[in-house]
Amino acid sequence: MNKIACLDLEGVLVPEIWIGVADRTGIKELRATTRDISDYSELMRMRLSVCDQNGLTLQDISEVISKMLPLQGAEEFLSWLRERFQVVILSDTFYQFAYPLMKQLNFPALFCHNLEVDDSGRITDFKLRMKDQKKQAVKAFHSLGFQVIAVGDSYNDTSMLSEADKGILYCPPQNVIDEFPQFLITKDYIELRAAFS
Repeated sequence: MNKIACLDLEGVLVPEIWIGVADRTGIKELRATTRDISDYSELMRMRLSVCDQNGLTLQDISEVISKMLPLQGAEEFLSWLRERFQVVILSDTFYQFAYPLMKQLNFPALFCHNLEVDDSGRITDFKLRMKDQKKQAVKAFHSLGFQVIAVGDSYNDTSMLSEADKGILYCPPQNVIDEFPQFLITKDYIELRAAFS
């Protein structure tokens, strides 16, 4: 198999974690995602500031995540894909958040980021693996001789999709569709399977 499928996590296989936290806590500001704000570091600084103002700890967020389920059909799609491709999840989530969701997806390979947390459980900072890590991962896979098909749904996926041999948007918002008309649009896992086939 000389093909790798690189998938975003949130919005493609699982619900948006921060929207889940916002809905659970009633803190509307936490509904903002990379579908709304293209600068990921700016978005994360805003999220951590809101968490600080509201006394939200890693434990509070982890409790919300522990009750989340993959999107309907995601597990079956991922199983189908893994029979045909090497699969890597390239996500802007954090290892401290991802474990419960990765367990439900049978632990696919995950490249993401890290949080810094103090002794009280307060999230003090975030450490990106590297700038534009999704795009850099695709470039690295190319250098190893792999063809790459990439799937994402938001602004922070578009450089990965551009770098891939084939870029696919999955259930993207209209603003992303309008700004990136070069990518194939898929609206469900049936269409996504067809795009890989």
